[in-house]
Amino acid sequence: MPIEIVCKIKFAEEDEKQKEKEEGDKESLIEEPARPRSRDLAAFASASTLHGLGHICQSGRLGVRQTLWAFAFLASLAFFLYQAAKSALLYLEHPHVMALDEEAIREMVFPAITICNINRYRHSALTDADIFHLANMTGLPPKDRDGHKATDLLYPDPDMADIVNRTGHQLDDMLKSCNFSGENCSSRDFTVVYTRYGKCYTFNGDRRNPRVTRQGGMGNGLEIMLDIQQEEYLPIWRETNETSFEAGIRVQIHSQDEPPYIHQLGFGVSPGFQTFVSCQEQRLTYLPQPWGNCRASVQGEQMLPGYDTYSIAACRLQCEKEAVVRSCHCRMVHMPGEGCNESICSPNVYIECADHTLDAAVEDSQERCSCPTPCNLTRYGKEISMVRIPNKGSARYLARKYNKNETYIRENFLVLDIFFEALNYEAIEQKKAYDLAGLLGDIGGQMGLFIGASILTILEILDYVYEVIRDRVSRVLRRSKPPLKKPSGSIATLGLEELKDQSPCETLGRHVEGAYNAGILPNHHHRHHYPHQGVFEDFAC
Repeated sequence: MPIEIVCKIKFAEEDEKQKEKEEGDKESLIEEPARPRSRDLAAFASASTLHGLGHICQSGRLGVRQTLWAFAFLASLAFFLYQAAKSALLYLEHPHVMALDEEAIREMVFPAITICNINRYRHSALTDADIFHLANMTGLPPKDRDGHKATDLLYPDPDMADIVNRTGHQLDDMLKSCNFSGENCSSRDFTVVYTRYGKCYTFNGDRRNPRVTRQGGMGNGLEIMLDIQQEEYLPIWRETNETSFEAGIRVQIHSQDEPPYIHQLGFGVSPGFQTFVSCQEQRLTYLPQPWGNCRASVQGEQMLPGYDTYSIAACRLQCEKEAVVRSCHCRMVHMPGEGCNESICSPNVYIECADHTLDAAVEDSQERCSCPTPCNLTRYGKEISMVRIPNKGSARYLARKYNKNETYIRENFLVLDIFFEALNYEAIEQKKAYDLAGLLGDIGGQMGLFIGASILTILEILDYVYEVIRDRVSRVLRRSKPPLKKPSGSIATLGLEELKDQSPCETLGRHVEGAYNAGILPNHHHRHHYPHQGVFEDFAC
């Protein structure tokens, strides 16, 4: 069995590099010493800014004092986690509140005013062809007793747009007087617009050049006198979808950015009264998802066809149009759009398809048509009051002025006065009730109150965890490496067989690096100098 003899030669004059090399050689032959460990938990707890931890993690046995501190710390930590969880859940609910403010300004943009006569077709303007084509819509009988016979009468195909435009009430005939903020106005200041009431008119509808008012109160807005022309109302022979029992006009006050949706959003004005409408502008601001449900406008986004800006009314009209086009392959007169595939429906299609489809679309608008509220919206609150007109004296005057009798004046004339209550507006804004800054503030306050910690404390804990993990990983890596055996200039390893074959001097004189010659003897009392290793001091086997 071979026997290894380990000999160590020690020198007196060794520099720092030689010492480090000898230490490395020793580690390679025996074992690797562990590096200095990372800070232990007690040392970390004593230096940490986390309150109470230093009283718990102390060296020695766990005593009553440490136990009480541990219970107090855990209770505070539990309260903190509970409150932090509540704050986080509240933030995830994205609550909001409504803030109301009132601001006064020197001048205000006057709203757009749309008016429609409740009667859609003037009786005197209907031709024989119109009555023939509109028979199912109006319920009017033919002008001859025998009725219209297809073999006797040949009428051209009806043009519904021409019929509505030609037979609707003309503003030149209805408008008797017009005044805006002390200045006279006329029918030229109105634009034609088509709604479900037929031919209607909008005042101040130009969004590029709107009229402004610089004073509030009655007499500083729009004041018009209208003749509703009841003698032109269609006689009722039988009830149809177009039959109307009312007399008067429909009015809608809206912004220039949205089209009129007067059949649902308008209010009625009766003849024989002067109606005062006091307006209050309201500017609403809503939040988009996830705090609200408004539709945020995106730059470069394609708007609704036929409209410059998005609005709920425009969206509803577009949805109704798509439903009618999909079912009837045509559109109604009041619906937007141009194109070869969107021709105007004929009167028969109105009755057989379009009206039923439109009614169904309105009923199912919440399911089939999603029209979210825009994030910025302007609407007008209204306060309506009225007085009867004319009195006895003014009835005679108006009868002579317009060549009518007093009964006609009472049954057909009305006055509409629309004005701002004051030169101010209400700013209604939807705001975040609990944002990220509030969440961080609450968690930070609760953290400081219950456990006395902060963001830097969290960084301290993370730093300590990092050091512990790094120390464990380095230990595992060192253990996985096999021990290294490197010969050095100060250690020689000789086998027993070599000792038998060689003389002691030859055996001792053999060096790996050739630093010593064959004449070296184990005589440590005499010092000899060698150029490579320094002064020879000791020799041991």
